[in-house]
Amino acid sequence: MVLIADSGSTKCSWKLLSEDSTIASLYTEGINPFFRTTTSIYDELLKELLPITTSGVTEIFFYGSGIINEEKANIIRLALAKLYPGASIALFSDVVGASRSLFGTSKGIACILGTGSNVCLYNGDKVVTSISPLGFILGDEGSGAVLGRKLLGDYFKEAMPEPLREKFAKKFAITRDVALQRVYKTEKPNHFLASFAPFLSEEIASEYAHNLISLSFNEFFERNVTKIPDYSSLPIGFVGSIAFYFSNILKEVCEQYRMNCISILREPMDGLVKYHLNKNI
Repeated sequence: MVLIADSGSTKCSWKLLSEDSTIASLYTEGINPFFRTTTSIYDELLKELLPITTSGVTEIFFYGSGIINEEKANIIRLALAKLYPGASIALFSDVVGASRSLFGTSKGIACILGTGSNVCLYNGDKVVTSISPLGFILGDEGSGAVLGRKLLGDYFKEAMPEPLREKFAKKFAITRDVALQRVYKTEKPNHFLASFAPFLSEEIASEYAHNLISLSFNEFFERNVTKIPDYSSLPIGFVGSIAFYFSNILKEVCEQYRMNCISILREPMDGLVKYHLNKNI
């Protein structure tokens, strides 16, 4: 049996496949090797994943954010190897997962807009060009973490329109001191910041929310997509909750850059299942 995982920083989706169908599906906490240890990953999956999959897993394909080199990949690999001794384990970055889900064996620009953001050029077989996302402080343009960062900044600096400031204050009841503590002194500040992004969806009819999202997506294109060689001649696709829930604005920005958007998916898993089932045919 084949076990497929797709992990962002917030959650990890799992599918257990037989030769021609899905046997089991579940979610666990996000597994990003920048924020997790082998021990914490193993302890969680021992309790949440192993009882569902039991024995019989022969292949594992893990796609995840934070897998930028072998050192980071090994943090996850060691936990999986302990859980499933004897299984072959292949780990890939989240952009490879997005690429295979969106394009299969065709060429295109694959983008991620979720808690973080990323972009790459995929040639139908592998990623040939990628732009470093750099995280929510230096990069991650258009991501949930950056949208949340901008929201909080506008709220505390009183740059948000007053009616929205009142709604924001009532919804979150957050103080400046608490926000600073969560961003600079605690783990997973990107999760904390991204938790504010749904407020924009609730207020999408406002000029403020629409402009903030549109400008952030433009930043994503300017600082990432346009760095891909011959970007305007290639199809583009997106995965991630931010891309999915703000798809109308995202399509507007694609049109501004005269790009052909072929697909916007909330999650890449269905495409990955199709990709791996086709590989086994």
